[in-house]
Amino acid sequence: MLVGAVSGDDAGVYRIADDLALVMTTDFFTPIVDDPYDFGRIAAVNALSDVYAMGAEPFTALNIACFPRDDLPLSVLTDIIRGGHAVCEEAGVAVIGGHTIDDPEPKFGLAVTGRVHPDRIFSNDGAAIGDHLILTKPLGTGIIGTAIKQGVAAPDHARAAIDSMVALNRGPSLAMRSVGANACTDITGFGLLGHLLNLAVASSVSIEIDYPAVPVLPGVREYIDRDIVPGGTERNLASVETDVEWPEDFPETGRLLLADAQTSGGLLISVSPDLVGDLISEIDRHGTPCAVTIGRVVAPAAKSLIVHSA
Repeated sequence: MLVGAVSGDDAGVYRIADDLALVMTTDFFTPIVDDPYDFGRIAAVNALSDVYAMGAEPFTALNIACFPRDDLPLSVLTDIIRGGHAVCEEAGVAVIGGHTIDDPEPKFGLAVTGRVHPDRIFSNDGAAIGDHLILTKPLGTGIIGTAIKQGVAAPDHARAAIDSMVALNRGPSLAMRSVGANACTDITGFGLLGHLLNLAVASSVSIEIDYPAVPVLPGVREYIDRDIVPGGTERNLASVETDVEWPEDFPETGRLLLADAQTSGGLLISVSPDLVGDLISEIDRHGTPCAVTIGRVVAPAAKSLIVHSA
């Protein structure tokens, strides 16, 4: 075992030969959008993301589904699975089986296996002082997902969030493998702050965040101001508060945004300054939602995370 649960990394890694290791992960959740096909796509992209964050190539997947067979037509389940399969086809991943159980609330996801050379794994513990941090998707899917569930999301806001969530992290992963990087993680349920904290602790460093540079989906701040915020986002913020140095009079809107629990978020890549330009260019070449430098890795300080507002 090269990477296990103790490290809090994105996936487990098990070496089976000198030049080959398997990367294994699973993820599934309840619907975040109304359309079953889009839900299946989002869940599949989210599950594959953990493998991409390790710098690996996913190649097989198993469906994991829970479905209320007496309350919803089976066509809904068919559409969910079709969405997941479409993503796997796009990623070159073979869906080789799975399991479905009767459950009062629909859930869907994948168990994914990837492959990687044991010496080419990207983990969350390699960030080096001086590194720049690149984020490849905008924040706000948790907040917009809540707005969708409450029936108040503007159609263009919902569409932008869905388009972001169904975008594979394959391009940034390939770019990272081609150009090089020191560490990587994907931004999901713990929010940007939570995953940055894991990266900082695992790498024994502190991290500075340039708040104005952080990309945000349209409408997110408006929904926060209307108190449309998921409980997971509020819990995320409470769990990291003591580890963050905030600017004076930093608004609650910004705190909640940085802690927003993401679904199918982007990769957060820690890369040396001399490779930043090449890596961003290579990520852009793959048509990724964004490739933005949002901060840097610094020597250990009193707080693990330091937010700058200007």
